Amino acid sequence: MFQNRMTRRAALGGMAALSLAPSARAEELTKASIALLKLSSSGPIFIAQEKGWFKEAGLELTMKDFQAAAQVPLAVVSGDVDLGVTAFTAGFFNLAAKGGLKVVAAQSSERPGYQLNVIAVTNAAWDAGVRGVKDLSGKRVAVTTVGSSVHYSLEIVARKHGVDTKGVIIVPLQTIPNMVAAFKGGQVDAAVFPITTFRQVESEGSGKPIAYVGDEVPWQLGAVFTSPKTIAERRPLVEKFLVGYRRGAAAYHEAFGKRENGKLVPGPNYDEMIGILSNVVKQPPERVALGLPYIDPEGRLDVGDIYKQVAFWQSTGQVSRDADPKSFIDLSFVQGHFNVPK
Repeated sequence: MFQNRMTRRAALGGMAALSLAPSARAEELTKASIALLKLSSSGPIFIAQEKGWFKEAGLELTMKDFQAAAQVPLAVVSGDVDLGVTAFTAGFFNLAAKGGLKVVAAQSSERPGYQLNVIAVTNAAWDAGVRGVKDLSGKRVAVTTVGSSVHYSLEIVARKHGVDTKGVIIVPLQTIPNMVAAFKGGQVDAAVFPITTFRQVESEGSGKPIAYVGDEVPWQLGAVFTSPKTIAERRPLVEKFLVGYRRGAAAYHEAFGKRENGKLVPGPNYDEMIGILSNVVKQPPERVALGLPYIDPEGRLDVGDIYKQVAFWQSTGQVSRDADPKSFIDLSFVQGHFNVPK
């Protein structure tokens, strides 16, 4: 009887302890915030958040979404958020060069077979003989902003084809909707579009593709970053984030990483993963699937390519000459980065 009472008492005590455990665990979670755009390129974060992998790593993550890539690093520099993830821009490199940012892991990349961004021409330009990148000299080409990743895509593809962009009329229109309106209205001859935007334009019979950026020139499009202060004072926060992020990146890559003849071959858990992204970006799964970028499953950067980007923007005067990528890329959080300059 005594033994039974003790067993029951122990069991009740154990149940009480369990009932307290969730709140205790919640108190132990490190609070963190990240600035991002609600695009498929942030997919590993959405997946890890939905699957509870950040919490398993000891992190309570709050996502703050912005409308423009330029706003994301500013939020990190100002201290409004702890982390950021978005595409590289000339503005990003200038902020980083001033000591405001540290790159810690990879986000998306342009790769062959991943039709992420496309250079397209209007029907009128096509009919006038603009059938390839080499034909863009003297033509009006829409981008979002000067110094953006969209602008950079145009520059590197043009250079590959021997086109001097000084002879191309680059038209910055700030937003994708503005670009679409100008393209369909004939105010420009060509544009650099996200593939999901272009497929909609194409379905309306309004343009033709002449080059897919990833097939032309692979490059490191974006990254995960934080502030030097966060690394110095809250390094475990960054480490915990990257544990969850890399789990998300691995799941993303497993579901979306295979291509055959430029077409996505669904991998394990494809339906679940595409459903998570569809819910976040507010687009149907079939449209999301059109614009899934390459994301390294371990968060490894093409470091040498970042050096190339900085050098390019320096050559155009968009980035200060004293900007040194070595000073703002922290290779200590992720092992096995690619193309690291000696």
